[in-house]
Amino acid sequence: MFSPHSNQFYLDAKPSPSAAVTSPPPFRRLQGYAFDPSLSLRFDTASFNHTIFEVLWERKLEPGPVGEYVEVLDYDPASGCWYEPVDLNNLEVVAQDGLAPSEGNPQFHQQMVYAVAMNTVGNFELALGRQILWASLYDENLPPGKRDVYVQRLRIYPHALRAANAYYSPNKRALLFGYFPGQLGMVFSCLSHDIVAHEATHALLDGMHRRYIEDNHEDSLAFHEAFADLVALFEHFTFAEVLHHQIAQTRGDLASQSLLGELAQQFGQATGRYGALRNAIGERTADGWHPIEPDPERLKNESEPHARGAILVAAVFGAFLAANKGRVEDLIRLATAGSGVLPSGAIHPDLVNRLAEQTSVTARAFLNICIRALDYCPPMDMTFGDYLRALVTADFDMVPNDPYGYRVALIESFRRWGILPKGLRTLSEEQLRWPFARLEDFDGWNALNDVAREIRSEITETLYIRDRQVLFEKLRNARKHTHDYLENIMSDSGDASHGIAFNRPAFNRVTGLNIGRDSELRGLETKGDGVAYFEVHALRPALRVSPAGTIMKQLIMILTQRRRVDIDCENPDLGQFDFRGGATLIFDLEGETPSLRYAITRPIDSEERLAEIRAYRKRKGEENLSLRGTYFNADTDVVPGLDDEPLGLLHSEI
Repeated sequence: MFSPHSNQFYLDAKPSPSAAVTSPPPFRRLQGYAFDPSLSLRFDTASFNHTIFEVLWERKLEPGPVGEYVEVLDYDPASGCWYEPVDLNNLEVVAQDGLAPSEGNPQFHQQMVYAVAMNTVGNFELALGRQILWASLYDENLPPGKRDVYVQRLRIYPHALRAANAYYSPNKRALLFGYFPGQLGMVFSCLSHDIVAHEATHALLDGMHRRYIEDNHEDSLAFHEAFADLVALFEHFTFAEVLHHQIAQTRGDLASQSLLGELAQQFGQATGRYGALRNAIGERTADGWHPIEPDPERLKNESEPHARGAILVAAVFGAFLAANKGRVEDLIRLATAGSGVLPSGAIHPDLVNRLAEQTSVTARAFLNICIRALDYCPPMDMTFGDYLRALVTADFDMVPNDPYGYRVALIESFRRWGILPKGLRTLSEEQLRWPFARLEDFDGWNALNDVAREIRSEITETLYIRDRQVLFEKLRNARKHTHDYLENIMSDSGDASHGIAFNRPAFNRVTGLNIGRDSELRGLETKGDGVAYFEVHALRPALRVSPAGTIMKQLIMILTQRRRVDIDCENPDLGQFDFRGGATLIFDLEGETPSLRYAITRPIDSEERLAEIRAYRKRKGEENLSLRGTYFNADTDVVPGLDDEPLGLLHSEI
């Protein structure tokens, strides 16, 4: 017991049973591969390929490992056996920083996928300013407002497939990793840091934007692939020994060939490539390694998701290289007496250390910007140009003055690759930032700010909840509260509330919805009173601290609507699809009342966007450019189990 009067413990107080036990460490240290096992067999890379992952210490971690976020289930269908789960709380395992890297030990495989997945989860939570939630399940048998079902853990199967494949399954809420014989032995995709981080990122992105997996245009699946590659690439720069070695080897020129810009070396070579599966800055052919030169025409000619996504990766990574070069050029000048030209030979270890330190800071900043930008993206049909606008806006909100030129580097690199947002006259930063929401059309009463005020206490409370299931349920209840509040306004007789007219056209303009009575939009489902259905798709709190120490408390609200429309009005045999509209609304929660900062809108009544999606879907149907046709050129019986797995088909190397 503690006396508030004397600031002393009572002498007769008995210590709690846990008082004599030291606090748990902040991190769990686990050994793993920085890249994949193949680099441990090369003399020049073996020294740094074994690394230590520092992941959040989970007190209740069970054998598997099974923790708060992920559950590793090691069943091998091809062999028909379960592998014994690893116990990372075993004292001998803890004392050695986990099991030593081993291609032949299934328990190390379990440790590896757990460590990389949890490391990626930590990066997302740091950038987003909140706990992450996996994509929920949907049960239509439950009452309205409770049909979204909480998914606590992402399941990970290290040996799910005997195939050259690994993918995230949105249906199973699981990561499935394959293994296959290579030229030098069995290749396990679960032992590649890049592949595990890539697949975990797919799951995290699906948890935030589950409509992004809908293939409505050429950027849809390409963005999923590119974003997952970017996260895996920037995580390379968190490995200190790797970074030091590669900077020393390249003499500080990261635009030259290095492991830092490559993904999945072993997997790429085992599947018949000359080098890594993908490379952000160059490509290896029979003639050697060649740098990739920006080509503004390339985007027009690439439609395959990986190839198209590689252009976005090159644009972002090129911006990082340019920004980092500017950040370290003062160190180069100091080391070269002002000439800026390094002499031949190895550079000094002290310079290597300082270059590595600054490069790591720049890479971490770009990783945070890339992840944080997800909160500034439209809720569906995202394009590469939209992502550029999201990157610029997200960074502006955190660092208005751009001291290191990150935004300038991004804009220049995207322009050189021909990635241009539609509808903008120039590529200036002011034009690229999402415009501040203009709500002057609301006559006296703002429904959006008002609903934010109604739920602010609920949202603020969620920022301090540690139990993720409680957090999920609180946010689900807040979504229902928001929906009921807005629906009540819209259904009010005479379109009035609180005695002040509700400006329905202005509300529709800002949100992209169509809530008019007896709407003439074809395919829009309405209720008995003639008001169209809509969904409060997501509510997300964000508590972020800028480099200057400014605290930003925000609410991200996503409102959506759908129409069931024909792919081709003149050919019903091509089928139908859900055409969606809505908006990502970002509110500032500071001050006496919340205020809407940005409204990133996709209008449900946009005939131009509908025509573009129809043309894309019609073209795919007529030319048989489905994922199955592209990758297998066969009927559905050839690849059982992948009928409804778009990322499984996309990632297959069969």
